[in-house]
Amino acid sequence: MKERQGQAQGADLGNGKVGSLLFKLALPAILAQIINVMYNMVDRMYIGHIPNVGPNALTGVGVTMPLIMAISAFAALVSMGGAPRASILMGKKDQEGAERILGNCTTMLVCTATVLTVFILLAGRSILMLFGASENTIGYAWSYMQIYAVGTLFVQTALGLNAFINAQGFAKIGMFTVAIGAICNIILDPIFIFGLGMGVRGAALATILSQAVSSVWVVGFLVSEKSTLRIRPKNLKLSAKVILPCVGLGVSPFIMQFTESILSICFNTSLLKYGGDMAVGAMTIMTSVMQFSMLPLQGLTQGAQPIISFNYGAGNIDRVKKAFRLLLVSALAFSTFLWLLAMLVPQIFIVIFTSDAALAEYTAWAIRIYMAASLLFGIQLACQQTFIALGNAVTSVFLALLRKVILLIPLIFILPVFLSDKVFAVYLAEPVADTIAVSVTAILFILQYRRLSDKTA
Repeated sequence: MKERQGQAQGADLGNGKVGSLLFKLALPAILAQIINVMYNMVDRMYIGHIPNVGPNALTGVGVTMPLIMAISAFAALVSMGGAPRASILMGKKDQEGAERILGNCTTMLVCTATVLTVFILLAGRSILMLFGASENTIGYAWSYMQIYAVGTLFVQTALGLNAFINAQGFAKIGMFTVAIGAICNIILDPIFIFGLGMGVRGAALATILSQAVSSVWVVGFLVSEKSTLRIRPKNLKLSAKVILPCVGLGVSPFIMQFTESILSICFNTSLLKYGGDMAVGAMTIMTSVMQFSMLPLQGLTQGAQPIISFNYGAGNIDRVKKAFRLLLVSALAFSTFLWLLAMLVPQIFIVIFTSDAALAEYTAWAIRIYMAASLLFGIQLACQQTFIALGNAVTSVFLALLRKVILLIPLIFILPVFLSDKVFAVYLAEPVADTIAVSVTAILFILQYRRLSDKTA
C-alpha cells in the first residue's frame, strides 16, 4: 500500500527528499504558467495584425478578458479546493475517498460549464458593453465570446482536472496539458484567422479547439492505469458531503481570480479620472509586469501543495513544516530579488512593453510606488497557499477577501481623498494593502504553525 501511495505517483511525496521534491514539482508548474501566458499573448499578437481592423479587433478581444478570467475562476472554485483535499486523503491512504472527490469535481465542472455557457450566450453581449466595449468594438468582442462560450466545457475540464494530475505529483504531465493546448493554438491561429479568413472568430475557434485537445489529454490520463487517482462512473454522482467542502476550500482561489477583473476596473477608472491616459497606460504595463513576475511564485506554491497536503494527511507534520519553510525561504528570496530590480532598474521591465520615452519615464516613477511592498509577496503567497494545502477553508477565504476586497478596492478610492497627489494616492493603495494583508497573514499563520507543532509534541 505504501508503494501505491508513494512511488506510483511519479513523485514520492511521503518519503522523497523535500527540497528535491519541491523543485521537481515546481519547475514544470512554473513552465506551465509561462506557457499559459504565451498562449494568451499569441492570440492577441495575431489578432492585432488582422489587416485594416487589427486595432479595433484587438481592443474588442481585450474587453472579453474579464469574462474569460471569470470562467477560469469557476474552474478554480471546484479544482483548487478539490485537489488539496484529494491529496490529504491520499496521505491518509484513503484512495476511495480521494477518487470520490475527483469524480464529484468532474461532474461539478461539467455542470458549471453548462450553466456558464447558457448564461454567456444569453447575457454576454450586455456584459461586454458594461466591461467597456463600444459600438466600434462590440462586434469583435461578441463574435469572439460567442464561440469561446461554446467551448467552456473544454476550458473547465482542461483547467479544473489538470489540478488533480498535479496533486498526485505528476508535474510534467500537468505541464504537457498546457503545452499541448498552447502548441495547437499557435498552429491553428494563423490558419483560421488568415488562411481561412475567419478573423476574430478564427482566433476563438482555434482557442477552444486547442482547449479541447488539452481536455481530451487530461481526461484520457485520469481514466488510464497511469494515474493513481482515476475517474470512475460510480463516483460521478454528486454528493453534498463530498463536493461542498471542496467548493468551500476553493472559494479562496476563486475570489483571488474573480476579483482581478473588478480590481482592474477600479484602478483604471480612478487613474483615468486623476491622471488621464498616461496613468492608465502605466498601470497596464505595471500589472503586466506584476502578473508575469509572479509566475515563479505561483509555480513554487503549486509545487509545494501536493507535498504539504499529502504529508499533512499522512500525519508527517515534520515534513509539512520542512516543506513550508523551504517554500517560504524560496518565495521570499525571489520576491526580494524582484523588488530590488523594480526599485533600482525598473527600465528592464518597462522596455518590454513600450518604446515611448514619456510613458517609460512616467512608468519608472509609478512602478517604484506600486511595487514598494512586493518583497513581501513571498510571505503572503507561501502562507496563504499553505492554508489551502492544509484544508483550512475559512482562513484562506478571509485572506483572499482581505487583500483585494476589504483593503485594496476601498483604498483606491479613499487615499485620493486625503492626499494632494491623487495619482500617487491611487498607486499607493497597492503597497498599503499588501503590507497590512501580509502582516495579518503572518500572524494567522504563526498561530496555525503552533498548532502543527502541538501535533508533534
